[in-house]
Amino acid sequence: MSKRWYVVQTYSGYENSVKDDIESRKESMGLQNKIYQVLVPEEQVEVVDKKNKKSIKVQKMFPGYIFVEMEIEKEMDDNTWFVIRNTPKVTGFLGSSGHGTKPVPIPQDEMNRILQKIGQLEVAKFDIHEGDSVEITQGPWTGQIGAVSSINEEKEIIVVMISMFGGRATPNELKFDQVRKLPQIDKA
Repeated sequence: MSKRWYVVQTYSGYENSVKDDIESRKESMGLQNKIYQVLVPEEQVEVVDKKNKKSIKVQKMFPGYIFVEMEIEKEMDDNTWFVIRNTPKVTGFLGSSGHGTKPVPIPQDEMNRILQKIGQLEVAKFDIHEGDSVEITQGPWTGQIGAVSSINEEKEIIVVMISMFGGRATPNELKFDQVRKLPQIDKA
């Protein structure tokens, strides 16, 4: 069993109302162990009025959509799916063609970026820089040592040059969690 995030489409402007309704239905129908979180992601944006006066406004990041974290077994529980789908002002799940088909969960890395942006998930500190030596800890190149040639913080991807095929430096794209930094050796 695992928790997964699903995107629920609502009437635009009714996201908070739908969130409250799902939370209420979760309690009244005893689905606390199936439905965990219901989110309406919001962000603060700076707006400038007609008089050139700046102010901060809170706005929905995804108007017309809410995010629901649910427990699933092999497939989404029919009762849980039915409860959410039949909540007033819900038009359906994103990734479901309707007619009783089960929706597709949002990829966890995509959801993590949303949670980080709204401050619900701490951004992990990545203390590796270009030129550092690293050891690959996961995947087919486990145990190989190489030098970092580039880092993409947003996608959490690192390119490591490892020596292979007769000593040629070959770039390998890896996730942040697939490498560990090696101690730097002082050349004194």
